Amino acid sequence: MDKIKLEILGLSSSQSQSGSFALVLGETVGNRRLPIIIGMFEAQAIAIEIEKIIPNRPMTHDLFKSFARSFNFSIQEILISDLKEGVFFAKIVCNDENGVMEIDARPSDAIAIGLRFDVPIYTYETILSEAGIVLTEEEEDDSSDITKEVKKTITKPKKEGGGQLKDLSMDKLQDMLNDALGKENYEEAAKIRDEINRRN
Repeated sequence: MDKIKLEILGLSSSQSQSGSFALVLGETVGNRRLPIIIGMFEAQAIAIEIEKIIPNRPMTHDLFKSFARSFNFSIQEILISDLKEGVFFAKIVCNDENGVMEIDARPSDAIAIGLRFDVPIYTYETILSEAGIVLTEEEEDDSSDITKEVKKTITKPKKEGGGQLKDLSMDKLQDMLNDALGKENYEEAAKIRDEINRRN
């Protein structure tokens, strides 16, 4: 079965599902687009790599890259391999001295990993025929780069009183943690918790 090479055209907030994003892939030779709905954290992982933002600590996909390199695995390509009942499936095609293997993955994770290894993304004609769309020129312009909504999700450690989390006292961090939990701001709470754990 012939594979079709894809490229990432952009990320945009999903109008159909709140808190989700549409990852728009396009065939490199042709005008069909393949939108895949992904979660906010997966969109953030992809946007961080596209924007070349270096996080303070390795994210999950960065950890995968370090792990793979430590054990002499290399990634050859990412393959959007199947579509069943509206759900996309992907494979990470990798190899070592024993040969080539395919690892099942969600497309969002596979693409986030593929970006970190700078490998091509492919799919099959059957998938593009079934789920691909042809955008108008206006819609194409809107999806051509990483949108502001995704950039907003790429947050850096909160500054308070002119300093970052690492500059604050343990008492202040504990107060901020309690405040964040009270406001159900779990993303900020996680960052504060990580800073507290780093010191213990």
